[in-house]
Amino acid sequence: MDTILDALQEGRLFELPENDKTHALQFLSHIIEAFPQIPREIDVMGNVMARERATNTALGKGWACPHARVDFEEDLMCVVGWSPTGIDYGAPDGKPISIIVMYLVPSNQRNHYLREISTLAKALKASSDSERTLNFKELNDVRNYLLDLIAASKDTIGPDARARMIRLQAKAVSETQPIGDLSALTVEPVSIIVGPTMKPLALTQNVELMNWVESTQNIGERLEADGKIQNGPWRIIRRHSINFQGNRVLYECLALANLSSTPLSVTTPKTVL
Repeated sequence: MDTILDALQEGRLFELPENDKTHALQFLSHIIEAFPQIPREIDVMGNVMARERATNTALGKGWACPHARVDFEEDLMCVVGWSPTGIDYGAPDGKPISIIVMYLVPSNQRNHYLREISTLAKALKASSDSERTLNFKELNDVRNYLLDLIAASKDTIGPDARARMIRLQAKAVSETQPIGDLSALTVEPVSIIVGPTMKPLALTQNVELMNWVESTQNIGERLEADGKIQNGPWRIIRRHSINFQGNRVLYECLALANLSSTPLSVTTPKTVL
């Protein structure tokens, strides 16, 4: 379970913005696609959903572990999503899913992935507090639970893992943090209004995001055709759209940003370091 520990240490634990299964998987897929080492042509979402249609990835006890296998060599990586209300995932035990760990499995890491999933399944089976995931109130509760589960697993209790967990437990959660790498990935809601005789209009609290959206050419057509758009540091994901009179369209979106080349300070209350 060292990959989950890596995710906690690098700030890849997120509160899921919706309790819909497809939207949750889309959200986590696009975060993985925002990793700087992932080629832009890799369709993590398509890969994940194809496997999900073939086999439900729920493990039971409030957990699911979808994955995308890719044909290049890299480290095994994952992101962790938490749903406060639970997600109807079609789990074998009939329980809602609270924690989704989505793995990216490069071709050179498949044995590593199988070992990690096996260890996680054994740890969950041995856990006596299967209802605990339904009672979490905030991301700190999730992080502490995951650290307890990792500590209980037999293959991640060496000196290095202990030291990393101690550092995580001692680290305070900051509401304002610098954007410098993926550990400080920011997620912003944004509404975008487009029309045939008007510039795009962005409704967001983030000034940089507003300026970027309103200066992007053909953003409506690109969101309509692909469901997402990326240019520079921002990746915009279309969630819903509403058509209005005058051929105006409102797109409700999420924006992911990795502004490593532009140090800024933003509020990211739903990411835990």
